[in-house]
Amino acid sequence: MDLSVLGRPVEILLVEDNPGDVRLTQEALKDAKFLNEVRAVTDGEEAMAFLRHEGSYLHAPRPDLVLLDLNLPKKDGREVLAEMKADAALRRIPVVILTSSSAEQDILRTYDLHANCYVTKPVDLDQFAKVIRTIEEFWLAVVKLPPY
Repeated sequence: MDLSVLGRPVEILLVEDNPGDVRLTQEALKDAKFLNEVRAVTDGEEAMAFLRHEGSYLHAPRPDLVLLDLNLPKKDGREVLAEMKADAALRRIPVVILTSSSAEQDILRTYDLHANCYVTKPVDLDQFAKVIRTIEEFWLAVVKLPPY
C-alpha cells in the first residue's frame, strides 16, 4: 500500500525506553521522504495499551509499523511481540525489532515469534541515523504494507 496516496502520515509506533534512542529515531525520521508520525511509548505494557486502544490510548491511531526494543521494563519486547502476533487484530502490523542485543538466542526467538525483521542498533550516532533511514526507505518505500 502506497501510504502517500492516502494523504495521511505513516503511523510509526516506537517502543523504546531509552530517551536518547527515542530522540535519535525521531530526528532521523523527521527528514524522511515520507510524511510520518512517530509515537513513542516506554514500556511493554504501555505498548499493548496503545495497540489495544486502552486507557489513555482510547483514540490512538493504528500503527502502520512498530519499531520494538527487546529490553523493556514491565513487559519486555518478546512478550509484546508474542501478544501482537497472537492477536488477530494486531498480527499483520509489521514489527521491526530494533535492539542493542546481537545475541543469537534473541534473534532466533524473535523470528520464532514472527518478527518481520531484526536490526541491531549501532553504537555510533551517524550509523544509528543511517540504520533508521534505511528502515524508513525499506518499510515505507519498498514494502507493500497491509491495509487495515
